[in-house]
Amino acid sequence: MAPNDQQDPMLPVSPPATSHQTHHNMWDLTARRAGQCGCFFDFDGTLAPIGDDPEAVAPVPGTLDALGLLADRVKRVVIVSARPVDFLRRQLGGVPLLSFFGLYGLEWQTGSEPVRTHPEAEPYQSIMKGLAAEADQELPAEVLVEYKRLSVALHYRMAPHLRTQIEQWAAGRGERHQLRVQAGRMVVELKPPIGRDKGSVVAEQIRDLSCAWYFGDDLSDLRAFAALDARQSADPSFLGVRVSVANAESGHALRPVADLCLDAPERVPGFLTDMVTVLAPRAVTP
Repeated sequence: MAPNDQQDPMLPVSPPATSHQTHHNMWDLTARRAGQCGCFFDFDGTLAPIGDDPEAVAPVPGTLDALGLLADRVKRVVIVSARPVDFLRRQLGGVPLLSFFGLYGLEWQTGSEPVRTHPEAEPYQSIMKGLAAEADQELPAEVLVEYKRLSVALHYRMAPHLRTQIEQWAAGRGERHQLRVQAGRMVVELKPPIGRDKGSVVAEQIRDLSCAWYFGDDLSDLRAFAALDARQSADPSFLGVRVSVANAESGHALRPVADLCLDAPERVPGFLTDMVTVLAPRAVTP
């Protein structure tokens, strides 16, 4: 996010030019319906900085405490990520009351329940395992191949000049196996051809809510923003707040359609901590 000389230096947030509400007003509106509010978060680039080694990435300090405070004040806190649920649980499992939707919703876990897998995705496990092996053998060593059981991500962050080669390789394998090919921040991912993404997850999870916030940083998060848009169009009384976490690679696509913009993942814990000060602890129901 470009510096804004008019921004209050104590506030780690700035509204896009199209925003008609201040963040304080959004917090007040959220406080009135906290018992029917959900907060949704991407992981990489939102709760954690992007890193060269995906396995070494960890949440920004203060994130777990902030999410814990938030989970005690709203109806639902959900992590919606391209990461597997097992990884998300290792990183954030210390926070009670979280729900996890991994691999864009192909697998999920709520509370202490076992991880569940979308039935249409199960048959693709062997295909993805084979693709990961092929990628390791055929692509340059600078490409990091991330096998995620139901998908394969090809990271070229350490070799940006290989982007075209990676995209062509992925497109060819995607056509051969009838897979979806999705681009992200210095990554191309091969996924089962199932109509499941961050937008469909959010659309399902907000059906019983009157308020929802979504925090994201990448192109795949636009679908989640669109799910809030669709719900507001169908129900003008619904409050949807889209928060963009800025980055130089793909953040430009989110900012114009976001209600609020944070300039880095490091700003998220403080923003949430400030936010919960206006939200009363929720009553715990059996």
